[in-house]
Amino acid sequence: MDLEIIPTVNNIDLIEVTADLTKSERIDRFLANQLTNLSRSRIQALIDEGYVTVNNSLCNNKKDLIKAGDRIQLVTPASTPLDLVAQEIPLDILYEDEHLIVINKPAGLVVHPAVGHSDGTLVNALLAHCQELSGINGTQRPGIVHRLDKDTSGAMVVAKSDRAHQDLQAQIQAKTARREYLGIVRGVPKSESGVIDAAIARHYRDRKKMAVMENGRKAVTHWQIKERLGNYTLVKFDLETGRTHQIRVHSAHMGWAIAGDPVYGSPNKEISQYLLGQALHAWKLTFIHPVSGKLIENIAPLPEGFEKLLVFLRRRS
Repeated sequence: MDLEIIPTVNNIDLIEVTADLTKSERIDRFLANQLTNLSRSRIQALIDEGYVTVNNSLCNNKKDLIKAGDRIQLVTPASTPLDLVAQEIPLDILYEDEHLIVINKPAGLVVHPAVGHSDGTLVNALLAHCQELSGINGTQRPGIVHRLDKDTSGAMVVAKSDRAHQDLQAQIQAKTARREYLGIVRGVPKSESGVIDAAIARHYRDRKKMAVMENGRKAVTHWQIKERLGNYTLVKFDLETGRTHQIRVHSAHMGWAIAGDPVYGSPNKEISQYLLGQALHAWKLTFIHPVSGKLIENIAPLPEGFEKLLVFLRRRS
């Protein structure tokens, strides 16, 4: 197969498939075979983050097939080395032993360092609290098994050892670990419960947003009404998959966006005064302990602002 890679400015590689292919090939596998300086997982991450286009259209799925003549553009954003420092940031610890730690993350706290957030993150706080963290996710995300959005609060498990990390990730992938959220939505679902099965991908225009798209990755959210509050509703969400912004995107897609969500909803000053972020809280996290085999259930108390908003909505309704 003839391949032409044309380096351009700002770390952009322009890749062209110029010869006939004997059969179609997955784009992540093709790029990994051709770009030996990038791992397949790194390429998949770039696809998920919206840095790969095929024939000038955004590629949203690592499983997309390419064929002869397709024109692929891959952008590799410049990486800025970050020196992680331990910082004494208070942690609300729900459970801890020598293998793992479960944190009740507050809204407004970024999980790991990235461009624009070089410190003051959960990882910086963990480095000050823990002697060791799993290194599976690299030096910038030590111990991080799964994430929560900056402005989503609630329970997160962090691994102290690679063994615990691998086991916990396997439980999440196998759906034996259960993640339950409570959210206040702006709207009134007609039924009492349901399932949202709608694929999610990077927004075709706005790289910072996600959207329901047919060519996206499978995303399934189970929901159940807990309390009706006039034109707002308290809903419990169960994640079957874990896509970026999944609950927020699915809720907005159904016509009842999460209250206070500045990206997928329409922020209301009357509501936003109670919230640091959107009204979405990772309420319960249940998993099997990777060493003891015991069932571990962690309930993260609702943030004060969330509780006050519920009181306000109950009085108003």
